[in-house]
Amino acid sequence: MGHTLLCVLGVFCLLLYRGHAQVTNRAVVTLQPNWPEIYYGETITLRCEIEDGGDTEWTTPSSYTPQKQNEYMIGFAWSSYSGDYRCKVRMKSGKSSTEWSDAFTLTLSYKPQPVLTVSPSWLSPADSVTLNCSVKHPSAGWTFYWYKAVPKLADNSYSDELLPGSSSGTEQDSYIVHGQTHTAGYKCRAGRGDRVYYTQYSKPKIVWSGDFHLAPSLTVSPDRVQHFINDSVTLSCEGNSTKWRISRFSKSGNLTDCSSWGTMTGSTCNTHLSQYIDGVYWCESETGQFSNAVNITGQYDDTILVSPVHPVAERDYVTLGCKLRTENVLSNVDFYKNGKLIQNDTRRELTIPAVSKSDEGFYKCEGKYSLQGWRSRTSPESWMSVESSSSPYPPFQIVGLVIGILLIVLLPLLLLCWYKKSKDTCCHRLIQSQRTNQSSATVQTVNQDENQQQVYSSLLHGDVCVYETISGSGNTGSGEQADAYINVTSQIQLQGLGKKSP
Repeated sequence: MGHTLLCVLGVFCLLLYRGHAQVTNRAVVTLQPNWPEIYYGETITLRCEIEDGGDTEWTTPSSYTPQKQNEYMIGFAWSSYSGDYRCKVRMKSGKSSTEWSDAFTLTLSYKPQPVLTVSPSWLSPADSVTLNCSVKHPSAGWTFYWYKAVPKLADNSYSDELLPGSSSGTEQDSYIVHGQTHTAGYKCRAGRGDRVYYTQYSKPKIVWSGDFHLAPSLTVSPDRVQHFINDSVTLSCEGNSTKWRISRFSKSGNLTDCSSWGTMTGSTCNTHLSQYIDGVYWCESETGQFSNAVNITGQYDDTILVSPVHPVAERDYVTLGCKLRTENVLSNVDFYKNGKLIQNDTRRELTIPAVSKSDEGFYKCEGKYSLQGWRSRTSPESWMSVESSSSPYPPFQIVGLVIGILLIVLLPLLLLCWYKKSKDTCCHRLIQSQRTNQSSATVQTVNQDENQQQVYSSLLHGDVCVYETISGSGNTGSGEQADAYINVTSQIQLQGLGKKSP
């Protein structure tokens, strides 16, 4: 009985040992790089791992099965490579081999498209713009590349121009553009791996500037933000280019051009406004330029606010109005700013003689008219933007500043002249001659070499000196010298601001 029990226990232990040996001796398939998601077109490597292994055998879903290799490299992952991978290893002793590994399932996904966000989307002068590029599994080995979106009018798309410092990619998923002033478009994409695998480009994102003084520019006729649905509106591009397209980023987030909702003729787009008109509009040229951008909205309501479509400059004269779809005349109009009543009388316009930054805000109007009884209609709100002046001083202050500077500079000179005029001044004559034996009260003789010229200088107009030089001939006799003296003195007048010299 005892021997039988020992035998049973021995067999059980042997079975346990064998089972344990089979588990620990099983190969394992691993992925390199071990990213959570693999995309079509990437380069990857599958490894069959086991300690002290020998030749490797594989079962794969593809037509190619490597023999006696513990690595299986896929240079360009495609649909045929999707599926289960198993491997087993013949031990170096050659007497046994492992069991087949558990299946490793390779799943391939389509190339991702990152999402670009920009902040701010509406520029103030010299803003810094922050770009953020978002991609699935952001920590899975990605670097980020940043581009300027350049309009391609031929196929209504954008080409890509690398931004400074991003040719090798950045580890950070953000990028700052300093001092942006014009409307501009941007893109991003991500890449990873030794042989870099790139995602798709993001959809272009536009940063808009409303500055109407920049070139090129977009004009709107009628010149207002709000329009009635089915009204005719003309948008025109002005600038140094022969070909243009007019683009719109709609309220629903779609980027389209005039060919989708109007008729483009040369640099002008004509359209009848529809319910999808709300959005931001701008011009793009064949030379890669972007114009200012404007907001346009279409209204089903009976009343709209008449407000400028472009930002207004500080100190400009601005008039806001209220317009009915019908020809009925409004007898009274209330104007509101940021929801607060600011004018309530019979005037049908709100006039701001000199706009300041404090006038910026949301405006709307409420019009009252008589049609078989009094009726009241309120317009939607529109934002009126005010641009700060490029100069910190108004024009009249600049003029005053210039006059003040001139007075500071010129007043001492005027006082000096007045002081000198009040003095008894005279001028001196200097006559240089070859001879040394002539002198007088008004002439001083200076000896010079007889080959030198005679130079006569006279000091005119007192202390404000103007020099007149007369050169005589060379060597002369006494009589000729006297004639020369008479001739010279007859041509030169010496005057002072005060008393004349004798």
